[in-house]
Amino acid sequence: MASRKCAAVVVGAGPAGVAVMGNLLERQIGTIAWIDPSFESGRVNRKYREVPSNTKVALFQAYANATQPFKTIIENTHLPNAFSTMAKLDQEKTCRLHYAADMVRGLTDGLMKMEQVYACRGFVTTASLAEKTQTTENKWTVTVKRHDSEEELEIETSRLILCTGAHPTNIPVPVPGLNITRLDLDTVLKPSELAETLPKTSPSTVAIVGASHSAILAILNLVTLARESHPHLRVKWFTRHPLRYAEYKDGWILRDNTGLKGLAADFARSELEDDRLSTSPAGQVLSKVDCAGGEARELEMYQQHLPDCSHIVHAVGFTRDPLPQLMKNDRALAMEFDHESGKFHAPGDGPVIPGLFGAGIAFPERVVDPHGNAEYAVGFFKFMKFLKRVMPSWGPA
Repeated sequence: MASRKCAAVVVGAGPAGVAVMGNLLERQIGTIAWIDPSFESGRVNRKYREVPSNTKVALFQAYANATQPFKTIIENTHLPNAFSTMAKLDQEKTCRLHYAADMVRGLTDGLMKMEQVYACRGFVTTASLAEKTQTTENKWTVTVKRHDSEEELEIETSRLILCTGAHPTNIPVPVPGLNITRLDLDTVLKPSELAETLPKTSPSTVAIVGASHSAILAILNLVTLARESHPHLRVKWFTRHPLRYAEYKDGWILRDNTGLKGLAADFARSELEDDRLSTSPAGQVLSKVDCAGGEARELEMYQQHLPDCSHIVHAVGFTRDPLPQLMKNDRALAMEFDHESGKFHAPGDGPVIPGLFGAGIAFPERVVDPHGNAEYAVGFFKFMKFLKRVMPSWGPA
C-alpha cells in the first residue's frame, strides 16, 4: 500500500470542498490531499445545471473572490472564462446554476495545479483516529481507493475535513401497495431529462409532495412541460402549510434559508397562491391537496387522492451522503456534528474529536435570526462565511 503524509485531507470537491481548499491554502499549512471521484463541481454540476439559483450573482462573485488563491486563479485564467462570464451577468439578479457550477469548476482546475495540492481521484473508504499519547500527536490514517490504481493509498494527517454532500431525501410512498412510479427529485429539477421521462401521448398525473424551494421549482417544471409538450400531463400538489417567502428586512433576511426566493417566489406568488391558483395558467393543470390538520388528516388526503396518480416525487429536504467508515481504536466512531464550530464531538456533551471537521450541505452552519428563528445556512457564500469564521479554531496555520 502506498503512503504519504499531508497537513490536511479534504474529502469532496463541490462548492464547500473548494471553499475549504481555498481557505487552507491561504493559511499555508503545507501539502493538502484532496479526494474526489471526479473533481467536477459536485452535485450542483452533475444534477442542477438547469436549476435557477435563489442566490444573487453578486454572492457567487463574492465566493469566487473570498481567498487569495482564488484571486490568483482568476487572474491567471485565459479569457473568456467562467469568471468573466459571471462578471457580465446582472449582479443583483439570480442565474441558472450552470454559471456557478462552471465557476467552481474553474477554481477546481486552478487549485489542482497548485504545488501544495495533492489531488487524488477516488474515494475514502476508511479513516482511523489514533489519539495523542505522551510521545505522539493526534493522527488520522485515511485510506483511499484510487480510480487510476488497484493499489490503495494511505494518508497520515492531523486534519480530516468532510465536505461529502447530500442528496434528495427519499421517504416511503404514503399509501402502500399503489401502482405508482417514483420520480427522483433530481430528474424533475432537470427539464431536459424530465421531458424524456414522462409520456407525451398518454395521460399521466404526477403527485408532488412538499412546499420547499425545490418543490416549487419542480412544480414550475411540470407545469411548463404540460403547457409546452406534454398536454396529457396533470399535477397534484400535496402540501401541509401555506407558501413561505424570504422577507428582506433592515440588514437581514427572514426565512433566508427556508423561504422562497427568485424565480420560485415569483412563480408561487403569481400562480400558486390560493387566490390565484384557480384562474392562473398553473391552475389549469395543477390541483392543490391541503394536507394540514395533523397526521390522520394528511393520511386521509393521500388515501383519497394518491390512487389517481401515476408518478410521485418528494421534495422534502436533503439527506447527507454516506460517510467513509470512521474508526477510533479499531472501533466505529460515534459522533455528533457541532453546527456552531464545524467540529465533531462524542455523543451528548462528549469531548471534541480531534482533527475532524465538516462543512457544506452535509454539515452546515446553524444560524439564528433576530427573531430567534434557527435555520441551517446552505449556499456557496454561506459556506465560505462559515469557514472564514471557524477555520482559525481548527488548528494553527
